[in-house]
Amino acid sequence: MLALALVATASAQPYRDPDLAEDARVDDLLSRLALEEKTDLMSNATPGVPRLGLPRYDWWSEALHGVANAGHATVFPQAIGLAAMWDAPLHEEIAGVIGIEGRAKFNGYKGTPLEGQIFRGLTFWSPNINIFRDPRWGRGQETYGEDPYLTSRLGVAFIRGLQGDHPDYLLAAAGAKHFAVHSGPEPLRHDFDASPSERDLYETYLPAFEAAVREADVEIVMPAYNAVYGVPASISPLLYGLLDEWGFDGHTTSDCGSVGDLHQTYRVAADGAEANALALKAGMNVRCGGESGNLREAVRRGLVTEAEIDAGLAPLLRTMVRLGFFDPEEQVPFNAIAPSLNDAPEHGQLALQAARESLVLLKNDGVLPLDPSQLNRVAVIGPSATSVPVLVGNYNGVPSAPVTVLDGLRAALEPAGVEVTYAHGVEYADRSQEVRPIAFGWFHGEYFDNPDLAGEPAATRTERPLNFDVGSRERYGALPPGVPERGASALWNGHLVTTLDGDYELVVKGRGGFRLWIDGEAVIDSWTAPAGQEGEMREVRVTTRLPDNAELPLRLEYTQGDGPLAVSFEWNTPPPASGVDEALALAEAADAVVYVGGISAQLEGEQMPVDYAGFDGGDRLAIELPALQQDLLEALVATGKPVVFVSLSGSAVAMPWADENVDAILQAWYPGQAGGTAVADVLTGRYNPAGRLPVTFYRSTADLPPFEDYDMAGRTYRYFEGDPLYAFGHGLSYTTFDYANLRASAPTLEDSITVSVDVTNTGAVTGDEVVQLYVAVPASAVARPVKELRGFRRITLAPGETQTVTFPLTAREVAYWDPEADAWAVEPGRVEVQVGAASDDVRQRLTVDVAD
Repeated sequence: MLALALVATASAQPYRDPDLAEDARVDDLLSRLALEEKTDLMSNATPGVPRLGLPRYDWWSEALHGVANAGHATVFPQAIGLAAMWDAPLHEEIAGVIGIEGRAKFNGYKGTPLEGQIFRGLTFWSPNINIFRDPRWGRGQETYGEDPYLTSRLGVAFIRGLQGDHPDYLLAAAGAKHFAVHSGPEPLRHDFDASPSERDLYETYLPAFEAAVREADVEIVMPAYNAVYGVPASISPLLYGLLDEWGFDGHTTSDCGSVGDLHQTYRVAADGAEANALALKAGMNVRCGGESGNLREAVRRGLVTEAEIDAGLAPLLRTMVRLGFFDPEEQVPFNAIAPSLNDAPEHGQLALQAARESLVLLKNDGVLPLDPSQLNRVAVIGPSATSVPVLVGNYNGVPSAPVTVLDGLRAALEPAGVEVTYAHGVEYADRSQEVRPIAFGWFHGEYFDNPDLAGEPAATRTERPLNFDVGSRERYGALPPGVPERGASALWNGHLVTTLDGDYELVVKGRGGFRLWIDGEAVIDSWTAPAGQEGEMREVRVTTRLPDNAELPLRLEYTQGDGPLAVSFEWNTPPPASGVDEALALAEAADAVVYVGGISAQLEGEQMPVDYAGFDGGDRLAIELPALQQDLLEALVATGKPVVFVSLSGSAVAMPWADENVDAILQAWYPGQAGGTAVADVLTGRYNPAGRLPVTFYRSTADLPPFEDYDMAGRTYRYFEGDPLYAFGHGLSYTTFDYANLRASAPTLEDSITVSVDVTNTGAVTGDEVVQLYVAVPASAVARPVKELRGFRRITLAPGETQTVTFPLTAREVAYWDPEADAWAVEPGRVEVQVGAASDDVRQRLTVDVAD
């Protein structure tokens, strides 16, 4: 009877028939939708269409290195750390696990109040495959580094893993962002124009996106906020034309608020209706942060037709079909993924493997690995040693059992009888003011058209930070559409993430009344402004003790006073409990010192207020180790004790003094939930490090071209002609490797050849080697990169073991973009093939002829 009922349903509603062609199903569903329903489906937060069985759904979810912003999930190393593995097969496996956890959570939300809420869907706006061209960019941590080839290979691996390989259904939908020339500065992203040379566009900024479309069939592409050659990316004919040329068959989404930018910052549209019409006609399907009434107004005013609405909605409905939203529950295999598979123990083991593989040993003067039998006491010092937020980076989930670096070292050393002491020492950098906005974490805002939070909200919006003053006319001062300018109220729910245990000063400022709850406890209740102060800005401060490394539920309620809406939530964090004097005393009493510092995703990241010296809006002003830490590090070295520097950061830190004076340096990125265990495993020799740098570590900020210059000259290993501190591809091991017998399958490259090399572990311990292939064209008639990565493979070798590694090399991989021909050009002549352990550690060379 059930089978007959399903057949009858499919017959009456063809869009529910899995046997029909995809386009036929989409056309049928379009024919059943009213205009209001269509436009509602084209905003990220959709109410669904209950009469047709479409549940509420939000197109916006994140999965950069684990399912993000939706509670507990396995937290893998931040994307830049995943890139440092140089391990495409493991990268794909990790993405597959993220897809499984996304489905597990999605299935668990069904029938609950969380179903259809933001960050609870299957359309993940990940990966970020922008090129990390400048280490000052705060969001570079979200990328796979500075190289277009490495980024392409890892982007393809991630997308394939996340979307799965089922012939009929997507495990999840991956979203490649930010198309296509986007890498800061963060404070300028809403009106900045990136205009690189045409060769840089095609040779550096586009390859990863082309590979995502052509090779991985990525389902979603997100155009960037900024303009490209003077045209906002969200309406760029060049960019949408490239998607068509590459055969893109998915849907596009705006970055949140970028459609509004068309009239608010770029001034190419008069209002929201015109902006939405421009975006729709250009090829935009989802409007994140957009209000669907703008699209309906555009239809009413004749700016777009309903047929154009249908064309813009169709790709979204196709994505729903591919995810199995309209098919019988039992027919979609991924519906059987149990919620219990989220954050599963075996996924935690994979996170540990990834963290181990991501660690890059930059320097070792013989102090590593630490031998517990030769140690009585180890002093662990630094602001990152006990921090959970520094493990997880940004766009992260919540780890259920995170291991800090201090935890990991204690677990590794104390059973062997080694005492592990700890002092915080210093903050990351000098801070200019006591009370400051909370820069990290997303808050879900609900706005009401009355002063009492009554009824259904008139609008919802995801915010960061909680800092509004409509009267100031700042970018984030505008109210959401549908919210009156007077007599409104609002509430925000989110989480307060702490690092240190201590007394926190919490401050709510605003015009009107407000109430604040932390972890379910009311800490501020000032709902009614004192008489005579209804129209004045006022503030209420409270001091409360909060634990370290906590993610505490936060709720802020606000009712508007006599004047424009204005409210902000700020805090002052406690100072470290143990300062420099204690740190030096512990170092003096120890046999070895492990300094754990660098920077944090609470200082570098997506556009955010940061008041620490040397940081601006999420970016860095300088790439040197902050002075507070530099001074402490020098004092620690002056004790005469061996010092190991574990640097956690999402970008390259210039530390030439440390390179000359510290005994060992380990680059740990933001290593995920198992980061502390992985660091301890490497420092004690339980794991032999083999991570490689996906970015160049420069010696100084002075080595960098101007941040706003998108031309590649002087940037990255491909064009930098100076002496780097640590080169792209660099990474040390506790063993040694020999390269021999480099050969090509043919002396002339026509369409393709293969290149092979024999690699032998000549040391005493098993280890991984990342074999890298570069090409150089030193006698080219046109300007070419110094060299370019064209192959890599991570292999494991036992002592004395030899393995032959073979790479394909195609003619396209030695081509350059010819602007005059508007095509790729293969230049006849000679190409040098280089194989080695890093871009500056070439072990074997050969020359091949390129056919005319």
